[in-house]
Order: sequence, then structure tokens, then C-alpha cells
Amino acid sequence: QVRLVESGGGLVQAGGSLRLSCAASGLTFSTYAMVWFRQAPGKEREFVGGINRAYGTTYSANSVKVRFTISRDNAKNTVYLQMNSLNPEDTAVYYCAARPTSIDTVATAYDYWGQGTQVTVSS
Repeated sequence: QVRLVESGGGLVQAGGSLRLSCAASGLTFSTYAMVWFRQAPGKEREFVGGINRAYGTTYSANSVKVRFTISRDNAKNTVYLQMNSLNPEDTAVYYCAARPTSIDTVATAYDYWGQGTQVTVSS
């Protein structure tokens, strides 16, 4: 059974940083593309960024490209989202997801999801 568990969310002031983690189990982690989405109240789930299974190449949405960094530790079956220079528009529930092929920016492409972790940025 595949399980993804996010952690690291919380309340932070604008300009601050957070690092989210997503621990995976029940899959061969190194063979999966891992991604982050977020969903703010009343909005659709939005692709944030991801890291491919091969070579660890990353892809990020333009809105976060220079502020957020994605990395993975295959030995720990964990993917990370380092978020810097946070602003109130980044407030959302952040989800990690996995698929056994390459990154896709569409949420419906993913079979496996975590439960989400809340990130709140105060102004």
C-alpha cells in the first residue's frame, strides 16, 4: 500500500521560510517522479513543482521558481520542498503526489497523494 505523509507546515510571517517533507512508503521511491501541489481555499489545486526519478531534474511553476526548491533523498524515501521568501499568496494546503513516470503538471495524472499539510503566511 502506497503511503505519502507530508510534514513541516505551519504559520510563518511574510518573508520567512519553511521546509516541507513528504515521506513515502509502499513504493520503489527512486522510480517515481515526486511532485508538490497546493490548494488555497476556493481555488483549484495548483502545480508547484516536481523532481524526476532519473537524474533528479526539477521543474517548478513560474510563480515559485526563484523562491522554492525541490530535492529528494532516495535513501530516506523523502522529497522536500524548501520555501523561501514566503508571501500571503502562498497560503494553502500543500500536497505531495507520486507517479511512476515523468512529471506532469496536471493533478489528475497522479494516483498517489498525501493528506496535505497547511501552510499559512501572515502579512
